[in-house]
Formats: sequence, structure tokens, C-alpha cells
Amino acid sequence: MARSTTGTGDRVAQATRIAVGGGFVSGLFDAAENPAAAYVFAHGAGAGMGHPFMSAVAHELAAHGISTLRYQFPYMEAKKRRPDSPAVAEATVSAAVARAGELAGGVPLFAGGKSFGGRMTSQAAADGLLPGIAGLVFFGFPLHPPGKPGTERAAHLERVAVPMLFLQGTRDEFATLGLLEETVKRLPQATLHLVPDGDHSFRVPARSGRKENGVRGELIAVVRTWIDQLAARRQI
Repeated sequence: MARSTTGTGDRVAQATRIAVGGGFVSGLFDAAENPAAAYVFAHGAGAGMGHPFMSAVAHELAAHGISTLRYQFPYMEAKKRRPDSPAVAEATVSAAVARAGELAGGVPLFAGGKSFGGRMTSQAAADGLLPGIAGLVFFGFPLHPPGKPGTERAAHLERVAVPMLFLQGTRDEFATLGLLEETVKRLPQATLHLVPDGDHSFRVPARSGRKENGVRGELIAVVRTWIDQLAARRQI
């Protein structure tokens, strides 16, 4: 397996390939030293696994004991703009989770992603394509398109049988706060963590006094605490 020096500091991610539909997509695996879990991290619609947010989250999760596999959807691998069909995207999520199982050494597996990647992951879970997954983590779930409030995109979440963690900014134009709170309230195994004044990318106004790395650190800590709480309750 090739090694890719895409990390920050001394952390290095392993490059890997994931077989999907007769072809392959690229992946990067950030291994934690003493992992408590592993997270399969899908990118958003407009940027691939090498986006700075994706990279930083993966490295910081690994530093906090959560190995992380990032990967490309086929359209991004082919440098196309139009996202894959749900069927192709869900098959890719399933293949990535299977590959993470081979790389992670038997620790509990979680999956999710940024925006589009998180929604495709939850649809795959709802369709029974992710057997053995311990939970889902969403970095900005896209409940609806900007300016078009609705909850149709959340209908499948009632069929997800594992715990879910929603990380969301209160100014997210892809998830009107009231609708998101109502949606999460209806899901018995869902937890919502809000970033005050955060947008869809978790950016906050300068007046907040908070820095990007501080907000990201909060998200990482919430993920690790949530996983530890599931372990303490023997849910994983």
C-alpha cells in the first residue's frame, strides 16, 4: 500500500484503493495509534477528500483515537461535476465501509460525512447496505436545499437502526434549525450538537471571537465523547 504525505505535522495518511462497480476509487486512511473506533468519512458534493476541512477533521480524529478513512465518490475520482446517482453513491459508501473494516483492526466502525456524503451514507444504512456499522456521524446534514425548507430528505432516517450524531451550525442554510430539531426529536437514537452561529461549513462570524480550529476542535471532542458514551452503555 502506498503512503501519502498528506498529513499535518508528523501524521501521515495511507493511500488505498477501493473497488466499486468494476473500477476503483481512491482513499486515505489516517490510523490512530491506539484506536477506540474508526470513522468512514465521505466528502460533500462540491469538494473531494483532500479538501482542507476533510483533511483536518481526519487528522484530528486520528489524534483523538479514531482512525479515519476518507474516500472519493466515482464522479469526483473522474473529475466530473455532477454527483453520482444515489445507487452508485450508496454502493461506494458500502465498499468504503468494507475497506475500512479491513484496515481498522476490529474496532467499532462508524460512518458518515460532510453534507452530501453524510446523506448518501445514511441512505445506504437505511437500505441495509452497511451491516455491522455502530453509528453514523454527520458533519452538516443537508436537510433541504438552501431557501427551500422541507424534510423529505430525512424520511429515510426513520429506517436507520443505529445511533446517529448530527453536528450542525445554527446558521446552516441547508438545515433550517426548527425543522432540524423537529426531525432529530422524532429519531429515538439521534443526538444533535449545535455550533452557535455556525454555517454549513461551521464557519462563525468574526464577532463570535472563535477561530476555525477551535470550532473544529469542539466537533472532534463531541464525536469522541459520543463514541465513548455509546461504549459505556455497551451500544457498540
